[in-house]
Amino acid sequence: MSILYLLIPLSLILLGLAVWAFFWAVKHDQFEDLEGPAYRILFDEDDNDRPKDERRGPGRDAPGEDEERRD
Repeated sequence: MSILYLLIPLSLILLGLAVWAFFWAVKHDQFEDLEGPAYRILFDEDDNDRPKDERRGPGRDAPGEDEERRD
């Protein structure tokens, strides 16, 4: 029975933290755009989807840059 004296205040503190986290998320617009990320992942352009001559590798500024360096 004495454990209730510890568990009840602990559960109220955790409830308060959960309510605070919810209101913080609402205040910082975390729930503003719920559908955007779902569509963005479908239409994201990866470098692997592009033809090889149009891909940008690490450290490349523009497509076709390697061909100019070889000359």
